[in-house]
Amino acid sequence: MSEKICRIPSLSHWGAFTAVVQAGRLIDCEPFAKDSAPSKILKSMPAMVHSALRINRPAVRIGWIRDRHLCDGGQRGQDDYIEVSWDEALGLVNAELQRVRTEYGSEAIFGGSYGWSSAGRLHHARTQTHRFLNAGGGCTNQAGNYSWGTAQFLLPHVIGSYAPVTGRVTDWNSVIHHTRLLLAFGGMPLRNTQMTSGGAGDHPVAGQLERAAAAGMELVVISPNRADIPPGLNARWIPIRPNTDTAMMLAMIQVLVAEGVHDAAFLKTHCVGFEALQNYLMGSTDGVAKTPAWASAICDVPEHIIRDLALQARNVRSMITCAWSLQRAHRGEQPFWASIALAAALGHIGLPGGGFAFGHASMNGVGNPRMDVAGPAMGSGNNPTGSVIPVARITDMLLHPGETYEFNGRQSVYPDIKMVYWAGGNPFHHHQDLNRFTRAWSRPQTIIAHEIWWTPMARRSDIVLPATTTLERNDIGGSTRDRYVFAMHQAISPVGASRNDFDIYRELASLGGYEAEFTEGRDEMSWIRHIYDEMAKEWGKAGHAAIDFESFWARAHLEIPEPERPFVLFEAFRENPESNPLRTPSGRIELFSEKIAGFGYADSPPHPMWLPPVEWLGAVAAEKWPLHLLTPQPAGKLHSQMDGGRASVELKINDREVLQISPADAASRGIGQYDLVKVYNARGACLATAVVDPNLKSGVVCLPTGAWFDADSPDLELHGNPNVLTIDIGTSRLTQGSSAQSALVEVVRWNSAEVPSVRVFQPPKLVGKEQAGPQD
Repeated sequence: MSEKICRIPSLSHWGAFTAVVQAGRLIDCEPFAKDSAPSKILKSMPAMVHSALRINRPAVRIGWIRDRHLCDGGQRGQDDYIEVSWDEALGLVNAELQRVRTEYGSEAIFGGSYGWSSAGRLHHARTQTHRFLNAGGGCTNQAGNYSWGTAQFLLPHVIGSYAPVTGRVTDWNSVIHHTRLLLAFGGMPLRNTQMTSGGAGDHPVAGQLERAAAAGMELVVISPNRADIPPGLNARWIPIRPNTDTAMMLAMIQVLVAEGVHDAAFLKTHCVGFEALQNYLMGSTDGVAKTPAWASAICDVPEHIIRDLALQARNVRSMITCAWSLQRAHRGEQPFWASIALAAALGHIGLPGGGFAFGHASMNGVGNPRMDVAGPAMGSGNNPTGSVIPVARITDMLLHPGETYEFNGRQSVYPDIKMVYWAGGNPFHHHQDLNRFTRAWSRPQTIIAHEIWWTPMARRSDIVLPATTTLERNDIGGSTRDRYVFAMHQAISPVGASRNDFDIYRELASLGGYEAEFTEGRDEMSWIRHIYDEMAKEWGKAGHAAIDFESFWARAHLEIPEPERPFVLFEAFRENPESNPLRTPSGRIELFSEKIAGFGYADSPPHPMWLPPVEWLGAVAAEKWPLHLLTPQPAGKLHSQMDGGRASVELKINDREVLQISPADAASRGIGQYDLVKVYNARGACLATAVVDPNLKSGVVCLPTGAWFDADSPDLELHGNPNVLTIDIGTSRLTQGSSAQSALVEVVRWNSAEVPSVRVFQPPKLVGKEQAGPQD
């Protein structure tokens, strides 16, 4: 007789689903019934939950258990591991926490734990890590994020808030009814819209684009890759050199001014500083007018296209949208600031279907019609140390303790980190120049990780604590950009001896003497109820009643009605800027920022400008490294999560990530379809499988991120991880964001008869204690 099949509701960042369980094993994930375009990533989950890569018991690196904090950090990633009991592992972790706090202070503990981790708001690993470390005395934390960290610290100077980059932009109902021209700088790739931070019940972007097109909206995609046009849309493609969007935008404004058709009235009443920007555009300040001819030489877009597009955008209701990727480049502040200036000159800001937006195809839910009410959330408490670094400067911090750096008008000093505590992320995916980062990773005395699988980060840690997946615990999830809140019921028992992060930290807090401060007297279900009740209170303040918790938990999801009228970004500000000022010093859109000018940063001028990146196709370095490498998000996984899963592996060729290369660039290098190639520059090299793609502009190659880092030496990464090639410098002193999209490389066919195997999906060797040798 077959075992009974059970169906249990749950949620992931790539969508809500029903877990199908038989005999205690996850056998399928069925998409949420109301999801119009469910993600194929769901099919990776069953095998990954029960994967041989699962960390079944606590494990300690041989070198660390022998020599403790005096061990050789350079052996991380090389050593075998010893499995130990939970009591022993927690005792080791607690002793190290106390030692480091006593000898060096709490700021010597780095609690970054950057990463998306779980869609659940209680068992969100980074939140739990910060709650635990803060309750015990604090740590050094990170400010911002890799996704849109540059915009996060720029936009408050320009428009008083970074909310638009989080998805709070003019909604799709307004776009469908009013927008007649949507200019998408950086493209509109739908692969990114599989993801919603906190999870989602629907993936509506493809349908929203189709309805907008049917209503008469023209989509123009400005990108080096024609594949950034959504399938089935009759969109116009304007190929452009990477990192040069700012020059094209500035030239479009110059056309409007030269033709006398810019919205001078809006610029006068709702903006400050246009005079200074206009002087720059017309060449009064540097003798160079920013004409279409000037821009064409930089961005390789014909003059007439720049001119015609500017005038077309002025004559119809237009919206400028920028992909997040544009600000993940050296000088990444400039395209976002220039897009706001262009929208201001066009005069459509605050009008239905007009103005500017960010990230329409960078994440699901941007512009999604939703009542402005809270989603489920859990706080991490206050950090007593106050120690914080810009998120993308982790390598600088580890390599250069005590060094001074500048960030957003402040001067600070990098702390001397002795311990790294990481849960819920993979820095060997999201950080740049991984060979440099690997050197930095060897510096701390102790690295502790909570992980589900033997990821590259886990196998480069000293103490590894096995964590549960979403399916092995109860939780609550939802996003402020989606109209659903979900109950996440535990579907299966924890695999092996894994535990959830909350329970791990509760036991450690008990050992440290601050369990009450960490738990606040609540267990798992009490916290879930508390999170829901706090959300319901906020809904009540907004005039929207929520059902009681018991009904919600039984029903498993809650649907928020659509708002009665479309949301238009800056609508009230446009109607009356005096009564509805922005939170900028002037209360208006700052096209020239006196505050930024006061910082005196040469790399951050007080108005948008064309600043050549350190690496781009117009740089001297392009003579040696003639291809611009773009590193988009992968289609078969969220960043590097479940890289060994079915949806991810199906997109690899010959076990490696795919490098897109144009026919001309492939032919000139003797590269054929599916050839193994080496992609390299002065920072490193990796192997990948070439796909000759006519959609790609010549001079550009694309290698998606997310391949689990597989390298024994700096000479060659085997799996196709592009972050061995990307540059690790801040976008500027103003925002210190990631510059990942500014990288030049060369590509050659791999001609050696010896082809190294990918080994990263093989767990590390686990040995007995007797093989570790004498221990302190």
